[in-house]
Amino acid sequence: MIGLFGGSFDPVHHGHLIVAQVAAEKLKLSSLRFVPAREQPFKVGQHRTSAEHRAAMLSLAIAGDPLFSVDRSELSRPGPSYTIDTLRAMREREPTSEFVLLLGADAAADLPSWKEAERVAEFARIVVFGRGGAPVPTLPWITAAIEVPAIGISATEIRRRARLGQPIRYWVPHTVAEYIAAHQLYLNPE
Repeated sequence: MIGLFGGSFDPVHHGHLIVAQVAAEKLKLSSLRFVPAREQPFKVGQHRTSAEHRAAMLSLAIAGDPLFSVDRSELSRPGPSYTIDTLRAMREREPTSEFVLLLGADAAADLPSWKEAERVAEFARIVVFGRGGAPVPTLPWITAAIEVPAIGISATEIRRRARLGQPIRYWVPHTVAEYIAAHQLYLNPE
């Protein structure tokens, strides 16, 4: 089974990486692909950096881990990035692969409002991870729920710290912190 973990990753941080590792272990995934959105439908115009910067930071964060990879399929299409379109493209490319879509409880709560939500489960098992006390919604499309550690790191706080010149090194992998500094990302107010 191949895990798919989508999102803005603006920027990727240790919370994302820990969730991915725990999910891969609990679900016994053969691999896990991070799928950065070109533009999330619920965050149109809100991404603080380009999709290319976000994908580059993901690549740096997971470098050397053979379990993880970055799937750039949503970056090759114009936004907004709809999960159903990505899953259809993956199924066409890899007709025999079995996919597991990983969703946080917060994203899963929005699932009924997704484009063709009822069709998503036709292309991937939907597994929701609970964290920080967010309740896992009861929806017919959800296959399973797993618990992951609650890591109190938010991309919003990382961006704020970067804008104020505060250290972010232990919030994100050091290669990501270096990339943010080198490219002067997140310096403008949100």
